[in-house]
Amino acid sequence: MSFDLFLPAFNAIQHGIWLTLLITIASFIVGQIFALPLALALVSSRWWLSYSASTYTFMVRGSPLLVQLFIVYYGLGQVEAVRSSFLWPVLKSPLYCAIITIGLNSAAYMAEIIAGAIRQLPKGQFEAASALGLSRYVALVKVVFPQVYRTLLPAIGNELVLVMKGSTLASAVTVIEMTGAARIFVARTYAPFETFLIAGSVYLVMGAIFGRIVKAIEIKVAIPQR
Repeated sequence: MSFDLFLPAFNAIQHGIWLTLLITIASFIVGQIFALPLALALVSSRWWLSYSASTYTFMVRGSPLLVQLFIVYYGLGQVEAVRSSFLWPVLKSPLYCAIITIGLNSAAYMAEIIAGAIRQLPKGQFEAASALGLSRYVALVKVVFPQVYRTLLPAIGNELVLVMKGSTLASAVTVIEMTGAARIFVARTYAPFETFLIAGSVYLVMGAIFGRIVKAIEIKVAIPQR
């Protein structure tokens, strides 16, 4: 191991750090946006909604993220209807494809977690909200979601770290984020240990920062004396 390579390795991957952060945060936001309607569909009494959502989560969670990236980036471009649609300017970009794919993958996992938390709520709360004259929408916003998301904050923080780890696969579709930049540096220097030790340390720091942020939010919204 050569300590002289640590600084050059860090300099080589530092531009990829910001791209990794961009992919992580953007994919996480996409995942959270789609996770909630998916979760509501999963717990819906309408069979066609719950069946469609269950099929989606089964297919996404049952297949590797790398395969999903290849299908979105390489596969959709082979469809003429996609190339001629308004979505093509987005789908032809490897960065946007990575963000969308990782985000939709995260949405499938978070949807099952949110749906499970909703099912655990006592049914009496829904009946009480209905008895008070609250509409279903108001009951969800004022009664259900505050309890669900307060409980799920640790799981959400864990999902954020998992999305960060998933961002390492973006280099497979030509996005030179931190892992991709590290691989390029290794190809030039033949120093994989030093390079990936630095990259791994940066990922650990990023994960620790994300964990601290979520923990601070968890403390902020916690019910007093609980």
